Amino acid sequence: MQLVVARIGRAHGIKGEVTVEVRTDEPELRLGPGAVLTTDPASAGPLTIETGRVHSGRLLLRFEGVRDRTAAEALRNTLLIADVDPAELPEEPDEYYDHQLMDLDVVLADGTEVGRITEITHLPSQDLFIVERPDGSEVMIPFVEQIVTEIDLQEQRAVIDPPPGLIDDRAVIASARDEETDASEEPGTGSRNTEDAG
Repeated sequence: MQLVVARIGRAHGIKGEVTVEVRTDEPELRLGPGAVLTTDPASAGPLTIETGRVHSGRLLLRFEGVRDRTAAEALRNTLLIADVDPAELPEEPDEYYDHQLMDLDVVLADGTEVGRITEITHLPSQDLFIVERPDGSEVMIPFVEQIVTEIDLQEQRAVIDPPPGLIDDRAVIASARDEETDASEEPGTGSRNTEDAG
């Protein structure tokens, strides 16, 4: 199975180094010297990592055969892809590979269906689940422990406890159970409100 582990950014200096946008929680494992990565577009690779170092908070890589700035700049925006055993799991128990989370059903704690994870976006501050609703619309769910309270791979579901406003039709969901219920009487979210999650 193939996982996107990084995207190549700008060339750095004149000796073939490039900045990379890391898309894996295990860069030391996936992006270490000697790693051979396939690429998208395929014509750019495969690429073998020769050296890696952190500079001003960014990972810099040099690939075998890439010796100058021109060659490095030609790789810009190339995706780096690692071959991973589908049975392999991350080292930390609360970490997941993207492929494990794709297509999970997203539900509220009471079992109310929210949608299905169709995409995972990796931002510098956090990851986001892109969830397709039953009506075809999409909602973004931050993958933080205050909101995503449980990942159950066996049941193929993610349980969420969203704050008010994250899912725009909470009031509609509530009134569907009892049409007499005033939409302003929205049920409490029970948010954990943990400050140091992550």
